[in-house]
Parts: sequence; structure tokens; C-alpha cells
Amino acid sequence: MPSLKRFRIALIWALRIYGERALSITVEINGEAHQLENPLSAAALLHFLDLPRDKVALERNREIVPRSLYDTVMIGDGDKLEIVHFIGGG
Repeated sequence: MPSLKRFRIALIWALRIYGERALSITVEINGEAHQLENPLSAAALLHFLDLPRDKVALERNREIVPRSLYDTVMIGDGDKLEIVHFIGGG
């Protein structure tokens, strides 16, 4: 699970790019529109949604996001996300 330190780094990165003003963005997650206060990394989004990053697959704008890039890929206004949560069983 992403640490709070990684979340803070992603937030600082977003603030440097977009300025210190709060930006409201709209993203679509699994077909539903969601408002977020600021752009954030894929890792921060999964943390916010309380989803374990090692048990989900993330697609952003019809492209799979490799887990190794969750900390650096930024979710922005208008992005369309599909999140699939893997559940074990037998």
C-alpha cells in the first residue's frame, strides 16, 4: 500500500505543475463521474479508494498502467479509468 510520504510527494509534484491553487478535476472511474480536489498520482488515487495496489489492474484512457509507474503516472481532468480488483478463490 502506498505510504503517506509517497502521497505527499505526488501532491507536491502536482502543486509544482499546476500552482498552489486547488484544482477541481473530474475523472470517470468504472463508468461513474467523480470530482477530485486536485490531480494526483495513480498510487495516491488507489490509496484514497482504499484499494491494494498489488491486487488491482488500472487502465487510464484505454491504456494499461504498469504497477511500476503507479507513483509517477498522474491522474488528470477528463481521464477515464477502469479499475479491476482481483479476488482469490477456489
